Amino acid sequence: MSTPYAYFEKQIVPLADAKIGVMTHAFNYGTGVFEGIRGNWNAEDETVYLFRVEEHIRRLAQSARILRIDIGHTADEVATQIKRIVEMSGIREDQYVRPLAYKSSEVLGVRLHDLKDDLLIFVAPFGPYLDIEKGIRCQTSSWRRVDDNSIPARAKNTGIYVNSAFAKTDAILNGYDEAIMLTHDGHVSEGSGENIIVVRDGRLYTPAVSDNVLEGITLATVVELAGEMGLEVVERSIDRSELYVADEVFMTGTAAHVTAVTEIDNRPVGDGETGPITKELQQTYFRIIYGRDPRYAHWCTPVKLRQPVPQA
Repeated sequence: MSTPYAYFEKQIVPLADAKIGVMTHAFNYGTGVFEGIRGNWNAEDETVYLFRVEEHIRRLAQSARILRIDIGHTADEVATQIKRIVEMSGIREDQYVRPLAYKSSEVLGVRLHDLKDDLLIFVAPFGPYLDIEKGIRCQTSSWRRVDDNSIPARAKNTGIYVNSAFAKTDAILNGYDEAIMLTHDGHVSEGSGENIIVVRDGRLYTPAVSDNVLEGITLATVVELAGEMGLEVVERSIDRSELYVADEVFMTGTAAHVTAVTEIDNRPVGDGETGPITKELQQTYFRIIYGRDPRYAHWCTPVKLRQPVPQA
């Protein structure tokens, strides 16, 4: 039986004991930033492969800088604590590591200054987020993606995700699997928690970062892999109607991995199945994240789990 652990208030404790007070500033005002790091369980070698840890920690620091949060740890220290809690937790399945830097003062009042900062890291089992095998049906949301001048898109801020929650819930309650959010001027931005890539005539298009897009680590991975496949990737604004005439559309993200979009607004994408480019990128990506492609070993941080103690 595994016991998830957390790094909380500069010590490692069972996850069940990592608790914040009800007056915590981040809880009341959304003044926190976070990352999601996939731990991919390879049962053959009893190892969890953490994907692109350095890049996630770098983006956490970027988000913290935007929100005037002092993480109080070096990147190496954060990486060390992540590996420790994964090893100690002993979760023998796919999992999710959540580092969260937040305003931990227990005070009332809207601000970012003159507040205490803290770092929390926890790990929990986390299986498939979307249906990778069949692909997903998406709805263009009536909720627009928050503009960078309202809440910076480059920061994975806890508060901004209520925007995504509105879009996701509407999509689910309307019978879809995921939402596609547009900017205020009507350009495609991203999903509720994923980046978007459109395939037309063998070329890949992804929305410009200036369209309020989070700079995705999985997206950057796929763009690099596509380049190695000889595919051209263009970053530019994308109109809604381009989604309807695409040969393929897929989403990328730490939770979503690489997931085909097979239908948008009741219109099939291509032939309504996972397309050949999406499929090839999926297969390559999954070999990598489970530590099965030595060419990309530098992207994976292996954490060898101890053998479980037999129960008496």
